[in-house]
Amino acid sequence: MVTISLCMIVKNEEHVLERCLDSISHLVDEINIVDTGSNDHTVAIAKKYTDRVFHFEWTDNFSEARNQSFSYATKDYIFYLDADDVIDKMEQEKLFHLKKHLNPEFDAVSMIYLAGIDEYENVTLQYRRNRLVKRRKQYQWFGDCHNYLQVRGKIFHSDIAVSHKKNAHAYGRNLHIYEAMICKSRSFTERDYFYYGNELRENGFYQQAIEAYTNGINMKYGWIEEKIFACIFRADCFYYLNEAELALESLFQSFRFSKTARSEACSRIGLLFQKKREFLLAIFWYELALRVVQPKSSWGFSYPAYSTWYPHQQLCICYYNLQAFDLAAHHNNKAMEYRPNDELLRFHQTLLKGK
Repeated sequence: MVTISLCMIVKNEEHVLERCLDSISHLVDEINIVDTGSNDHTVAIAKKYTDRVFHFEWTDNFSEARNQSFSYATKDYIFYLDADDVIDKMEQEKLFHLKKHLNPEFDAVSMIYLAGIDEYENVTLQYRRNRLVKRRKQYQWFGDCHNYLQVRGKIFHSDIAVSHKKNAHAYGRNLHIYEAMICKSRSFTERDYFYYGNELRENGFYQQAIEAYTNGINMKYGWIEEKIFACIFRADCFYYLNEAELALESLFQSFRFSKTARSEACSRIGLLFQKKREFLLAIFWYELALRVVQPKSSWGFSYPAYSTWYPHQQLCICYYNLQAFDLAAHHNNKAMEYRPNDELLRFHQTLLKGK
């Protein structure tokens, strides 16, 4: 059986840290927690689980803090989590089995990251990450913000899932880091432009987000997945600015990178035609969104709502406007399988009973 060091960085996580550690502490052989300046009970909670609690002065650079946490590991493999991550019961069993049977020839193990979950326990965002890595390989984190772990070698792709159960989004913090990079005249990579664009969009700075996404899209190199979603998220910004035609252009540009249709783009194209009351065209794109299948082994971003309940909800509206009430009811019922108490869907259900 291999041994595992858990390495974490934390700051003011008193509301979630115990939940996280309860889900993983019995599965690892060592816990290293690096605190970057908490002024709540985070450190006291951490010390209930380990005496290996360290302090690191925050430098506005996540990679530096994460690399510091990795430096304290002493076991065969390093496992990392954020304080608002959780390993659910079934996934704990899978992780224990992996620990018992992992071939030490593997340099890393990738796992599924359920980065968003709605109130009905539907996954809203998922992708893969190298989650368990061999310590002696000395893999490093890169990037000031939204950093990444650079891993090479023999990788085992597991079906273990880590769930991100965030209580609130820290608006402004990451934006501050990118603005500090600009002030220091730091060069932006394609990845930096993508995540800077995301922070600008989430904070309502749509025009600046469009510029950031466009800069990343136009760069020669970069991960295709980030270019695909830069086009899609840029389209959202155009939509918020009432530039529907530019939004449509940006969505079609995403196909240049994806080569095949993505539900996230198809559903948005459907909405743009729906807003123009071109319901047959909208129906085509929503139905295409339902048919698209992304391989489970994909490392790319997946927003399952756009291939499940959302196109069904919108198809209900489109068919209602075309007075095809049976089809409208069918799609509303399909959407309710995912969101049984959704107020809009329940309103549609009541409305359609009289048709």
